Amino acid sequence: MQSPLRLQEMIRVIRSARTQGEERGIIQRECADIRAQFRQGDNGERSHSLAKLLYVHMLGYPAHFGQMECVRLIASTRYSEKRIGYLGAMMLLDENQDASLLITNSIKNDLSHNSQYVQSLALCTLACMGSAEMCRDLAPEIERCLLLQQGLCSLKRTMVSVSFCNLCINIKKIILCAVFLIIFFLNNCLTVSTGVLHGAVVLITELCEHNPGTLDQFRKAVPELVQIMKGLVTSSYSPEHNVAGISDPFLQVRILRLLRILGHNNDTASDAMNDLLAQVATNTDSSKTAGSAVLYETVLTIMDINSESGLRVLAVNILGRFLLNNDRNIRYISMTSLQKIVQTDHNAVQRHRGTIVDCLKDQDTSVKRRALELSLALVSAVNIRSMMKELLIFLSTCPPELRSHTTSGIFNAAERYSPSKRWHIDTILHVLTTAGGDVRDETVPNLIQLITTASELHCYTVHKLYRALVKDISQQSLVQVACWCIGEYGDLLLKGECEEIEPVQVTEDDVLDALETVLQSHMSSPATRGFALTATMKLSTRITDNVDRIRSIVSIYGSCIDLELQQRAVEYNALFKKYDHMRAAVLERMPVMDKNSPGHTNGDTSGEIKERHLQCYETYLFQINAVHLNFLLIKESWTKNVSWFPQKYKAEMQKRCVYVHVVLTETVYEKNGLSLKIQCDKQTETEVTVTLIGSNSAQNDITNFTLQAAVPKSVQLQMKAPSGNVIPAHGLGQVTQTVVLNNPNKASLPCLFLCLSVFLTEPVSTIYVQA
Repeated sequence: MQSPLRLQEMIRVIRSARTQGEERGIIQRECADIRAQFRQGDNGERSHSLAKLLYVHMLGYPAHFGQMECVRLIASTRYSEKRIGYLGAMMLLDENQDASLLITNSIKNDLSHNSQYVQSLALCTLACMGSAEMCRDLAPEIERCLLLQQGLCSLKRTMVSVSFCNLCINIKKIILCAVFLIIFFLNNCLTVSTGVLHGAVVLITELCEHNPGTLDQFRKAVPELVQIMKGLVTSSYSPEHNVAGISDPFLQVRILRLLRILGHNNDTASDAMNDLLAQVATNTDSSKTAGSAVLYETVLTIMDINSESGLRVLAVNILGRFLLNNDRNIRYISMTSLQKIVQTDHNAVQRHRGTIVDCLKDQDTSVKRRALELSLALVSAVNIRSMMKELLIFLSTCPPELRSHTTSGIFNAAERYSPSKRWHIDTILHVLTTAGGDVRDETVPNLIQLITTASELHCYTVHKLYRALVKDISQQSLVQVACWCIGEYGDLLLKGECEEIEPVQVTEDDVLDALETVLQSHMSSPATRGFALTATMKLSTRITDNVDRIRSIVSIYGSCIDLELQQRAVEYNALFKKYDHMRAAVLERMPVMDKNSPGHTNGDTSGEIKERHLQCYETYLFQINAVHLNFLLIKESWTKNVSWFPQKYKAEMQKRCVYVHVVLTETVYEKNGLSLKIQCDKQTETEVTVTLIGSNSAQNDITNFTLQAAVPKSVQLQMKAPSGNVIPAHGLGQVTQTVVLNNPNKASLPCLFLCLSVFLTEPVSTIYVQA
């Protein structure tokens, strides 16, 4: 049998393994040998076997079977075994494992040991993995150790004190001893090692963070901390603590972090450290990572205390230098810090705008994201044109995951700082052309509102949108706005007279071809088709030669499978037929939407709500239901009970509704002697009761007469039993059936689909009626 390997030999063999499988084989063989050594008892090799197991644990392999061996070695009287046992406990045990309770008594005995080396092992282990219960049980022994003056245990005592602070142990004597220990260290900073000072500073930091009531007491130590920090900055080269030319950067970072806590919202403490911070910021070399770490902590301290304005400008300039660093991590943290202070020190950050914009070209996505956020924060009325140019260039090449954030930021900046309405419209159209699929839902209604208010730019806008629509119909938001604008201002497009843009002669057929392409395209969403169909209908009052073509297009969609599109088409067909005399009045241009009206949310609510409000408004103004049922619901409910609807629009609607004779009973079907009427009997916010009345003026009776209805999922339908299934001839009788529509969510009630199955002397015929 092959003899077990020593630790150094095992490390060499594992590192020389060529494959992961070969490494696993070596580990499994050595773990089997280690288990065998543990089972043999005290043979002098247990500590070596545990050391090998700890290395296996460092490689990520299971080592839990060595926990009990750690407990046994800690209880040993040999220092070499006790040292490995404590090391194993710190690596393999934690406060949540039961095995950690078994070493409490051993730690208690070792804290009272005569050797300071053994005490140090116990203190270090307690600081590393001690639980709250363990620290309470050992509080007397820890208190006694804190008062000792042995140099080797000093750092260990501070580590235990930090552990107490982290565990929030409310033991006043321990805290008082810790404070005494800190004062001793600070008063003897020239004779205490830097490691002990580091532990003392960490302890003060933990006490201040967990107990703000100690801040006033520790602020008295600010002069001593400043003196220590000055000594580190001006000290000569020390091989023991020097890192890349910086004297003990770890201690410097800890002291600066503590000064930041002590100087926060305190003028006296802040004044005491201003000169020091200026000295550190000026004399520290930022070419190395260690120097950058110290400077970064200095900047954070300057920004968090009540520092002078000149010192804050110096801190911003340091962050600006970080932006030129080749290390992406340094550039990232620099922009993160600038983002936090850009609102308070806007002018100072503006000086580095060019460097920040250059970071938009970085290959790292996280750096791009930070640069984008900071660039958007730097946009102002002074630099809006230049910054927007850079942001639009970035939008054309930015990663897909940043496009939505970029478009939202551009829209917000353009709305806030736009120099003119034309520039504002051009900017939004540029974004829609570049990334129309990544904009938020509220973009379309917001742009429509902007266009309606810019009456002098209607001709320019409709020409530009028409050209964009003909060029590309894949960007749905752009297509929706273009269709809306063509429907509203199609007459201006056909005139071909526009001073702001090169005129292009557009015919009626060209415009209808473009809209028909949108309607037939597989890329068009149902909402986009709705915009295109409405635009087509509105053009019927703006053109003269192609009204029949529009009527034909609209009639095609009367049997569309999409509910919303079919409803619009049926209503528009009714305008052409029964209400053609008032079509021009109903389809006239929309009134200007006031940005400050209660109905305009301007980004205060979700895009879904805004889009629904706009659709509701447009539906009310420009759509007439074939039987006026929708108009009745809207007129009685929306214009009175919906608080968001602007009062000025209500008046406009009432004026246009004068042309519409809304009645309680309406004939919805009349053919071959069969007449079907709908009568609205009762209406509340959540319920509508409708009676369907069928009569027969033909020569023969209609037998087996049935009615069927379907509604969307949001509406509950209840059909009462009909009065009969035979309609007498010559109008001698009628069949009635009551339908109750329950609308618990108070959603806008859509159309009611009815299916009439009529049995005459001829074969069965099925009639579909949309009410």
